[in-house]
Amino acid sequence: MGRAFEFRKARKMKRWSKMSKIFTKIGKEISMAVKEGGPNPDNNSRLRAVIQNAKSENMPKTNVENAIKKASSKDSKNMDEVNYEGYGPYGVAMFIETATDNSTRTVANVRNIFSKGNGNLGTNGSLEFIFDRKANFTVKAEGVDPEELELELIDFGLEEIDADDDEILIVTDFSDFGAMQKAIEDLNLELVSAEKVRIPLSTVSLSEEQQEEIDKLLEKFDDDDDVLQVFTNIG
Repeated sequence: MGRAFEFRKARKMKRWSKMSKIFTKIGKEISMAVKEGGPNPDNNSRLRAVIQNAKSENMPKTNVENAIKKASSKDSKNMDEVNYEGYGPYGVAMFIETATDNSTRTVANVRNIFSKGNGNLGTNGSLEFIFDRKANFTVKAEGVDPEELELELIDFGLEEIDADDDEILIVTDFSDFGAMQKAIEDLNLELVSAEKVRIPLSTVSLSEEQQEEIDKLLEKFDDDDDVLQVFTNIG
């Protein structure tokens, strides 16, 4: 009984730790959105998207409000979006998006993670030919005809649409993010999430053992509070 209790306790702590990291990263995204377009989501499309993503991650409303309030304070630190590019083992390209108030600290951490994981930090722009930047929107499918929706959104940059019984995925070029977000809002669709992603134009295949090694490296990046997302070219 004692061991079972300790196991459940450890699992719960791990779950809370993961949730805390997610909330920390969303808080940084809120900070950047507020600095860019102000604290009113009605006038800040980027902030509206981040708030929706916070809801999808079950981030409490009070946490979101506190993050907005903190970012609006004149004493709040500026968060910069800084990207890093490099290669892990086995030719795996890695594009790391960060939000940081201290780029010296962040680049040192990223370089250290690459080094310990048998990888190398590259120069900015070195992976431009590998990744294509896209925007993914997910909306609730209830009461929505995917074929009609496709016709509605084609003029706003729609590239791909994929639907199941619960949700509809809408894909567009990154440059059309704002136009598509507005179109979705104007159609009163229930937005689940809005993501800016990087899709590999070419991929590498890994063995199970190689994948395990890469997963450990990705976990190290995920554990860093400055890292928002990591994209790879794993097929």
